[in-house]
Amino acid sequence: MTFKIAIIGAGSVGFTKKLISDLLKVPEFEEVEFALTDINAHNLEMIAGIIARIIEVNGLKTRLTHTTDRRKALEGARYVMNVVRIGGLEAFASDISIPLKYGVDQCVGDTICAGGILYAQRGIHAMLEFCQDIREVSEPGALLLNYANPMAMMTWAAIDHGKVNTVGLCHGVQNGHRQIATALGVPMDETDIICSGINHQTWYLDIRHKGRKVTREELTEAFERHPVFSQQEKVRIDVLKRFGFYSTESNGHLSEYLPWYRKRPEQILDWISLDEWIHGETGGYLRYTTENRNWFETDFPKFLEEAGKPLKDYKRTDEHASHILEALETGRTYRGHFNVKNGGVIRNLPADCIIESPGFVDRFGINMVEGITLPDACAATCSASVNVQRMGMKAAIAGNVELLKQSVLHDPLVGAICTPEEVWQMVDEMLVAQAQWLPQYADAIPAAKKRLENPRVKTREWNGAARMGVRSVEELRAKQSAKLSDGHGLGTKVMG
Repeated sequence: MTFKIAIIGAGSVGFTKKLISDLLKVPEFEEVEFALTDINAHNLEMIAGIIARIIEVNGLKTRLTHTTDRRKALEGARYVMNVVRIGGLEAFASDISIPLKYGVDQCVGDTICAGGILYAQRGIHAMLEFCQDIREVSEPGALLLNYANPMAMMTWAAIDHGKVNTVGLCHGVQNGHRQIATALGVPMDETDIICSGINHQTWYLDIRHKGRKVTREELTEAFERHPVFSQQEKVRIDVLKRFGFYSTESNGHLSEYLPWYRKRPEQILDWISLDEWIHGETGGYLRYTTENRNWFETDFPKFLEEAGKPLKDYKRTDEHASHILEALETGRTYRGHFNVKNGGVIRNLPADCIIESPGFVDRFGINMVEGITLPDACAATCSASVNVQRMGMKAAIAGNVELLKQSVLHDPLVGAICTPEEVWQMVDEMLVAQAQWLPQYADAIPAAKKRLENPRVKTREWNGAARMGVRSVEELRAKQSAKLSDGHGLGTKVMG
């Protein structure tokens, strides 16, 4: 097979290597072409060097190109993967720091909440440019596999306004599936799941071990008696007890989508764990990604050396991309959970929204399992987020400041903390800080600056309830060495 796969944002630390390594484990894909593109030439050169090393060491016929010219990379591509973070860590820092001034304490800030909605404004503008290029120069009917957050809003915009065949992909379902099996003390491959909802708010509706249905009480008891999960997943366990269903998303992520767990600073520490960023730390994902970028820069020679290991020793991951492409090209059926337009798949969520739900892939495409009805509490939580997503997506398309502010105002956590006047001022501040990545708001930025000259509400300098400092490369190495000596890995997780 000699088709072309383009990866936009290929300079992403670690993720491009994982995606390509997975694809190269499919025997039929040995002669495909990978075209890597990124606006950061330095990162692009580094990752291209790593991939070239993998190809060379394994004696593959795979073709590799890399360029900062996106359209050139997309020419003739049958598949396009989007893994970008528009604005990088600089914009991400303001997604966290500005809302903190108004009392909004986020762990991740990349899906909804104030940070996620502004992240969508940056990403959707770029996504429409990507889609235009795909329509004009890629293979007709090319499939866009979107890994970029905020997943629902980005995928929604690509389908409705970019007019490109798009599926959104996340590994939250797999990670939760793995965790559930661990809590139950059984192998993951003996545990079957049906999981449905919206990205990062997907619910394990049916869990079975060797065909036997796992009850709500059994699952709750398993998590509460687990020595680690009982401390790390307090929000998820509390929601499980009250809703009757376990959520895919990490403790820190889930806590910022709901209006109940992070609205009182003095109580945030009651619901989170600080052993890893993903369990609720203030700005945890920002710290984690900053540390990994610094580590990658410093230890690049080591990463290049590791790329010299034979692929036969590499275990293919459960990231969806390689399995989807394998199913489409070979006909070998794959079952996964995909982000697509609802259209009635989930009966009690709006038809126009982006859902994450089970589907099967073969030569005929991605085929979703229809007729799912979410439990009422799960549907209510998802619906609140869908309304925020819809307004946020529409605001990004039109550059509509009023709609953007209404989207942030209706966010569950922001609404539990901020007054309308605080929301209006906070969004003005974020627009001004991120102006260089928000060209659709260019005409509105001067007025926002003018309003900020005479602020109507007071803010405070606050690091949040649980902020931790960025560790040096030396500290990270020491932590890794300590964990390895104990028989454990680094202890960090990749975010979906």
